Amino acid sequence: MRTTLRIRRAAMVFTAIGALALTGCGDDGGGKEKANGGSTGGKETPSGVALPKLDGEKLSVAAVWTGPEQANFIKVLKEFEKRTGATVTFVPAQDPIVNFLGTKIAGGQPPDVAMIPQVGAIKQAAEKKWAKPVGADAKAQLAKNYSKVWQDLGAVDGTQYGVYYKAANKSLIWYNAKAFENAGASEPKTWKDFLSTAETVSASGVTPVSVGGADGWTLTDWFENIYLSQAGPEKYDQLAQHRIKWTAPSVKDALTTLAQLFGKPALISGGADGALQTEFPASVTQTFTGGDQPKGAMVFEGDFVGVNIAQTKAKIGTDAKVFPFPAVGAESPVVTGGDAAVALKDSKGAQALLTWLASADAAKIAAEQGGFISPNKSLDPAAYPNDVQRTMAKALIAAGDAVRFDMSDQAPQSFGGTPGKGEWKTLQDFLKNPKDIAGTQAQLESDAAKAYKS
Repeated sequence: MRTTLRIRRAAMVFTAIGALALTGCGDDGGGKEKANGGSTGGKETPSGVALPKLDGEKLSVAAVWTGPEQANFIKVLKEFEKRTGATVTFVPAQDPIVNFLGTKIAGGQPPDVAMIPQVGAIKQAAEKKWAKPVGADAKAQLAKNYSKVWQDLGAVDGTQYGVYYKAANKSLIWYNAKAFENAGASEPKTWKDFLSTAETVSASGVTPVSVGGADGWTLTDWFENIYLSQAGPEKYDQLAQHRIKWTAPSVKDALTTLAQLFGKPALISGGADGALQTEFPASVTQTFTGGDQPKGAMVFEGDFVGVNIAQTKAKIGTDAKVFPFPAVGAESPVVTGGDAAVALKDSKGAQALLTWLASADAAKIAAEQGGFISPNKSLDPAAYPNDVQRTMAKALIAAGDAVRFDMSDQAPQSFGGTPGKGEWKTLQDFLKNPKDIAGTQAQLESDAAKAYKS
């Protein structure tokens, strides 16, 4: 099941990290030996994973990634091409990816591999018999490089289908350091302090919070962080599995807390209407452009925000700083998500690509680009380009089998992962009208009951 990563206070180290520029590492992400001739079995070279020779084979990989995230992934695919002789095409997908894949499969043109961002979607792909089981070579890489929980997250009814290539710490508040300095604001540790800090920044003439409400998944992350910290992990797990209803008092409490921010339009860039027209990438870039007069002084989201900050002139650790999501209950929460590679064709090339993506070699190339965290425990943390990401990655690995995942990603995709439907749509409506807590709960429960068939 998907869960949330509870890294006890590990995230607090961010407050001690000083002036860090976003610097790259010098090497090229792995050895450049030619692929060995065997499909399996060859000894691993000093560069890492052994891959088959695939001269002339053409593969396609579908993912919802765009912009820098897509470009960084293509660098990983290019190295696979060099090592195997295969040609790999990136296929841009749309959310919900299950619907996108269904159209491709119905048309007889499924991609060889899909990068699937929801556990529920992996289960759907397996149940529809689209997904192909992971082969022996990729399984060996998983056993070597991944904690059991990451293997289990990619399995359905005991059969391995997914290879988790990417993880994310989705419990961070990034802020414009100059805007904070001018306002005399400091990093808050509790939700009460966070609201107070927002008011302080607002009084300085800068709108305090940028919200990418056009992308409903960002709103589920707001709710989940508050719910985990306030209700605790046991109730979080129960709600994630729909063993308690969305009409429960604990949900009311979390929505009431979230409404303390959403109910004050002056604290949100553009107000509710503006936030609902702001996509996630823009919510980040508008926080780190405009010097000390940005459209928003703070933006909430994961470590992957670094990719979008890199599109501005801001430097992580100096212009752009970060603190853990403030504690609503006893502890600050840490929510993690992830993307798994799933083969949709039972071919030598598809299986080789899964093996590659499960390797430390592939993870190293991605890590060096920034805006990426790997669940691969064999990856040398030195590959990350700065201490901020290095610390987040170490904390993720140190948590081992204690990880828990994003709640909405555990849900059936019709409830937790579809634009304009289910949780995404209802929380967008809540952003527009945060006074209607009871109506929001009722709609969430109605949609969840249908999706879970309960």
